[in-house]
Amino acid sequence: MTMLTESLNYLDMENQILPYISVDEYAAKMGTDKDIVTVTFTVKSKLVAEDLVTWFERGYEYILDASISEGELEAGKWLVFVEMERRSWVARRIIGLITELETLTGIPAGEYTVNIDAEDYPLELEIMKQKIILNPAKYEIEKEDVVDAELNEMRNQAGLEHKESDKPKDEYIKSIQAAAGI
Repeated sequence: MTMLTESLNYLDMENQILPYISVDEYAAKMGTDKDIVTVTFTVKSKLVAEDLVTWFERGYEYILDASISEGELEAGKWLVFVEMERRSWVARRIIGLITELETLTGIPAGEYTVNIDAEDYPLELEIMKQKIILNPAKYEIEKEDVVDAELNEMRNQAGLEHKESDKPKDEYIKSIQAAAGI
């Protein structure tokens, strides 16, 4: 049986990937959002998206899953989703992926922008370590606070009374809970 293998070559994806990624904008498929970080890339064709998914899945043991959006985001734009465990090393790994992508795209890592919680930042390790929630327990606590705030805003618009969360609001207590994994 003959096996056909095709590999990607230097600059095969030149002008095909936008120098913009988002982190945790989309829900995880491989588990819960508190346990999984989702990184999203935008590419200009479905074929490039398929090649990129294959490249991610074959080349990186820490990538749990890579997949393509079901349809075009807009004409000529597809999303590629990459999922990895929510751990302290995530920011370094994301930068590593993008640095290695330079051989395919010609785009240096320093030219990328990363979107985290609807804010754009330069692709820098320290910024990403500060802005990406790297601990599953902390993710759960912080996202619950956002949901509580959104619900209270809806209550306010409906003329209803605010409801206080039964979770402790003290930052010190939150940090102890996050460190303990509760």
